[in-house]
Amino acid sequence: MPREIALLGVLMPSLLPIFLFSLLLQAGLDWLLGHLGIYRRLWHPALFRLSLLGCIFSSLALYVYR
Repeated sequence: MPREIALLGVLMPSLLPIFLFSLLLQAGLDWLLGHLGIYRRLWHPALFRLSLLGCIFSSLALYVYR
Protein backbone atom coordinates (compact mmCIF):
# COMPACT_ATOMS: atom_id res chain seq x y z
CA MET A 1 0.00 0.00 0.00
CA PRO A 2 1.40 3.43 -0.87
CA ARG A 3 2.31 5.81 1.91
CA GLU A 4 0.32 8.70 0.40
CA ILE A 5 -2.98 8.80 -1.45
CA ALA A 6 -3.71 11.52 -4.00
CA LEU A 7 -7.22 12.89 -3.51
CA LEU A 8 -8.16 15.76 -5.83
CA GLY A 9 -4.52 16.71 -6.19
CA VAL A 10 -3.85 16.73 -2.44
CA LEU A 11 -1.57 14.12 -0.91
CA MET A 12 -2.90 12.67 2.32
CA PRO A 13 -1.42 9.90 4.46
CA SER A 14 -2.80 6.47 3.80
CA LEU A 15 -3.46 5.96 7.50
CA LEU A 16 -6.18 8.63 7.43
CA PRO A 17 -8.87 6.40 5.83
CA ILE A 18 -7.91 3.63 8.24
CA PHE A 19 -8.28 6.04 11.16
CA LEU A 20 -11.67 7.26 9.93
CA PHE A 21 -12.88 3.68 9.53
CA SER A 22 -11.66 2.84 13.02
CA LEU A 23 -13.60 5.85 14.37
CA LEU A 24 -16.77 4.52 12.75
CA LEU A 25 -16.13 1.03 14.06
CA GLN A 26 -15.44 2.35 17.55
CA ALA A 27 -18.65 4.42 17.48
CA GLY A 28 -20.64 1.30 16.63
CA LEU A 29 -18.98 -0.70 19.38
CA ASP A 30 -19.49 2.20 21.79
CA TRP A 31 -23.20 2.22 21.03
CA LEU A 32 -23.43 -1.56 21.47
CA LEU A 33 -21.50 -1.60 24.75
CA GLY A 34 -23.57 1.30 26.03
CA HIS A 35 -26.81 -0.55 25.36
CA LEU A 36 -25.46 -3.72 26.96
CA GLY A 37 -24.60 -1.80 30.13
CA ILE A 38 -20.89 -2.57 30.08
CA TYR A 39 -19.91 1.01 30.92
CA ARG A 40 -21.66 0.84 34.30
CA ARG A 41 -19.18 -1.85 35.37
CA LEU A 42 -16.04 0.00 34.31
CA TRP A 43 -13.91 2.20 36.51
CA HIS A 44 -13.20 4.85 33.85
CA PRO A 45 -15.42 4.59 30.74
CA ALA A 46 -13.67 7.41 28.85
CA LEU A 47 -10.29 5.73 29.28
CA PHE A 48 -11.80 2.46 28.05
CA ARG A 49 -13.22 4.22 24.98
CA LEU A 50 -9.84 5.74 24.15
CA SER A 51 -8.07 2.41 24.65
CA LEU A 52 -10.63 0.68 22.46
CA LEU A 53 -10.01 3.20 19.69
CA GLY A 54 -6.25 2.71 20.01
CA CYS A 55 -6.59 -1.07 19.81
CA ILE A 56 -8.89 -0.94 16.79
CA PHE A 57 -6.71 1.56 14.91
CA SER A 58 -3.45 -0.22 15.62
CA SER A 59 -4.82 -3.63 14.68
CA LEU A 60 -6.21 -2.31 11.38
CA ALA A 61 -2.95 -0.49 10.59
CA LEU A 62 -0.87 -3.57 11.37
CA TYR A 63 -3.18 -5.70 9.22
CA VAL A 64 -2.79 -3.36 6.25
CA TYR A 65 0.97 -2.75 6.59
CA ARG A 66 2.25 -6.23 7.41
